[in-house]
Amino acid sequence: MQSYNSNKQHKRNIAIQSLAFLCFLTLGIYGSFFFPVTHLKAQTADELRQDLDGLSKQITDLDNEIKAFSQKINQTKGEAKTLRQALLVLENKRTLLLKEIKNTSLRIEKAEQNISFTEEKIHATESVLERNKKALSESLRRFYYDDVAIPKYIFVLKDGGTLSSAIDSYTRNTEVSNAISERVQALVDTKLTLDVQKKSYEQHKENLEVLNNRLANQKETVEITSKDKNKLLKDTQNKESVYQNLLAERKKKKNELESEMSDIEAKLKTIVDVSKLPKYGKGILKYPLDTVRITQYFGNTPFSSKNPQVYNGAGHNGIDFGVPTGTTLYSAESGTVIGVGDTDTACSGASYGKWVLIRHNNGLSTLYAHMSSIHVREGDSLTQRQKIGLSGNTGYSTGPHLHFTVFASDAVQITNHRSRACGTIMRMPIAPRSGYLNPLSYL
Repeated sequence: MQSYNSNKQHKRNIAIQSLAFLCFLTLGIYGSFFFPVTHLKAQTADELRQDLDGLSKQITDLDNEIKAFSQKINQTKGEAKTLRQALLVLENKRTLLLKEIKNTSLRIEKAEQNISFTEEKIHATESVLERNKKALSESLRRFYYDDVAIPKYIFVLKDGGTLSSAIDSYTRNTEVSNAISERVQALVDTKLTLDVQKKSYEQHKENLEVLNNRLANQKETVEITSKDKNKLLKDTQNKESVYQNLLAERKKKKNELESEMSDIEAKLKTIVDVSKLPKYGKGILKYPLDTVRITQYFGNTPFSSKNPQVYNGAGHNGIDFGVPTGTTLYSAESGTVIGVGDTDTACSGASYGKWVLIRHNNGLSTLYAHMSSIHVREGDSLTQRQKIGLSGNTGYSTGPHLHFTVFASDAVQITNHRSRACGTIMRMPIAPRSGYLNPLSYL
């Protein structure tokens, strides 16, 4: 009798261990990841799939249309030489942006459909998981109270063996062991399926957030483009002769302002302490945008050498990235915004346009110019690759691009200079020539 009771107690202890194993398998599923959705019928799921397929086709067709239209726009690069050409460039940009807005809206709709579809699969999987859990619990309950043989796999679990070795062992045992084996395997398979579905759900959610941000940027940019077109029409009174006069005056002021700033920079007595600068190397700074296409390099480039009237023979003080208006721009490193400005408010089309200057903690400062929109303020603390605004075509620019300059922090300062050329106070960053560094030494 004592041996029987001891065996019975042993069985109960092992059953308790099995229940603990069950809890381990299901830990984190219930309570920590809940989707309050209603189970849909299979027909509705099929309709969702058909909607997704339809959206995919619309997106592909629009992608091809946008690509073809972008190629058409790229054929007219450079500064517009006539009013008609300038207006056409702005209208083509606006048309392209509207197509991109439609494309992004379709992608948002598709992402929302994917989220709904994935939520439904998760709900169905959770229902299966619950049924498998109850079935396994019932098998363990019978094992605990009924006088049946102890399956060998329990000992494998008890001794810390793997699940695969446990399954190999108990599938060769009694009918109860086989039933428990099937329940455990079903539970494991269902949990793995749920994990995959949860990851897919999170990916769709992240994609939706990216698309919503993109849509906001595109809507902001189309508004800016529309304002630029209206301003051009107002300034020129839709007359070619007035546009040509504005163009000539803009170039004249730009050259005079460049000459003024060069004279000021030549008089700066700041000595750059190279010991405060980071050692040259890739990755010290991150690229300030996602797609990198350099259209002009630092220093005495072929373009600056052939056009000394643009740079006063001093060379190009940064690098240019060719990007469409409305492209998201990021901080190249963590730091503090020490200046924002817009030279167009004081002297239209003569300098940097909308600009941001960020001081980093490694002895470097970075300038972002010709922006269409600024999303940070002076004094803001930024993390690396934090959004600071959108690229554009403000200031003196022959086409949409980002002008990116790297300074030695101790050398750069923001000046409020009364310009003789413009007759206004220009607020902008300046540095002695030794304070301008080659960005590619750190990117």
